[in-house]
Amino acid sequence: MYRDRDFDLAEGLPPNATDLVQDLELGTLFAAMAGGDTFLLEVTNRAVLASLRDPEAILYRQQILADCLQCPNVVRDIYSIAVEALERARQVWGWMSPKYPEGTLHRSLDQLHIFMDLLGRLRQIADGQGPQFHSEGFIRLFGMFAKELDEEYLRIVGNHLQQLAFRNGILLSAELAKGNKGANYVLRKPSEARQSWLERFHGWIEEVTRWNESSYAYEIDDRDESGFRALSELRSQGVSHVAAALAQSADHILSFFSMLRLELGFYVGCLNLRDLLARKDNPICFPEPLEAGRAMLSGRGLYDACLGLSMENKVVSNDVNAEGKMLVMITGANRGGKSTFLRSIGLAQLMTQCGMFVPAESFRANVGHGIFTHFKREEDASMRSGKLDEELSRMSSIVDNLAPNSIVLLNESFASTNEREGSEIARQIVRALVEAGVKVFYVTHLFDLAQSFYLAKMDTALFLRAERLADGRRTFRLTPGEPLPTSYGEDLYRRIFDSGSSATMTARPPRQNI
Repeated sequence: MYRDRDFDLAEGLPPNATDLVQDLELGTLFAAMAGGDTFLLEVTNRAVLASLRDPEAILYRQQILADCLQCPNVVRDIYSIAVEALERARQVWGWMSPKYPEGTLHRSLDQLHIFMDLLGRLRQIADGQGPQFHSEGFIRLFGMFAKELDEEYLRIVGNHLQQLAFRNGILLSAELAKGNKGANYVLRKPSEARQSWLERFHGWIEEVTRWNESSYAYEIDDRDESGFRALSELRSQGVSHVAAALAQSADHILSFFSMLRLELGFYVGCLNLRDLLARKDNPICFPEPLEAGRAMLSGRGLYDACLGLSMENKVVSNDVNAEGKMLVMITGANRGGKSTFLRSIGLAQLMTQCGMFVPAESFRANVGHGIFTHFKREEDASMRSGKLDEELSRMSSIVDNLAPNSIVLLNESFASTNEREGSEIARQIVRALVEAGVKVFYVTHLFDLAQSFYLAKMDTALFLRAERLADGRRTFRLTPGEPLPTSYGEDLYRRIFDSGSSATMTARPPRQNI
């Protein structure tokens, strides 16, 4: 995920994360990426919302994702191995406590046997599939497998684990301390020479003879529980350091598999999303991230991926060229696709800055210091103040976290009051934001607001209008155009009341913004 550090799942989310999820309908995106996996849901949520601000860091992640898209089965295999390691390690029984060194020893041995088998499988994947990967991240990962998990290493570790099982007992030395108490317990390495059972029998005869001549031996009666308890304590003293070392090794490898699962989880989520979009022939592309400082944004075939995931048919896409524009004012017919287009802009920017592909045929944009949304909210009966106060309060929170090169998306903001007052409030806020170096995208029906900026003939402003055909049909496409004093609300009125319904009723057409 990063060139120089690990991905931290505990890292805090940006202060505007809740608004981003709600306004851009990111819940649909996260659900598609997770595919029903709660762990992937958490990973993708954190990764997408924690925007990158360095184009180099974005390109680093894009290159890894490109490898994943090229070899999805290999990536999924590696991810499944990491998941299997964690699940099987949790199923191993035994105590992990300094008070029970033998329990720690046996549990760690069982876990290490599992891990070594899975590490061997990772090495096989690296040897067989590694040449297909070209990104810096995967080259480094497979290089580590090749260097640290060679056949000799795996063989040596396997031999050590067999010896540490102590199937033939343990060889232990100790010293007598004050009061004839044992001290300085040291676990000794047994002889590595392999002997047949006949050789071991002759060796045992010779050893018994030698003990009879110059050594001392003590044999415990089968019913001597105290004796067996004492020997067990001696054994625990001898293996305590080995048990601690093995536990540390098992924890180290376990943390490796945990991090492997975490880091690959984001890319597996991207693969899940790509598969769902591809089923409906919705295109994706890798965007071109540009340095902050100059307003740059252009896209071809841009669409709202969350809407595309929710619809049966392919969604309508749009082209946009807002390079050098600090203000993009979007007006036009009701239900003409303005809010959907605004969400597609925010989603593309957010996906660009987390190193993902974007839902478009092509896309390029400068990175933003932060991405903020201010969308209208439905009436809330629990609110203690009016809607305008609530809108101003949310805008104040946004301003508190703004910095130059940030991006703000406004959707019908300040339309909760009359047009004159709402236009004046919005005009002052937009001017202040643009002058502070903040890029603004604004969907509005406030004609006075939009017309005032249009008449100002700002070189850094772009005006888009939702297309409406002569017969009132919406194409859901946005084209450059001057703001109009109507949003064609009468079209909706005709659709509702002049559709040939048998019901008779009188109603006044919806109020027009003029």
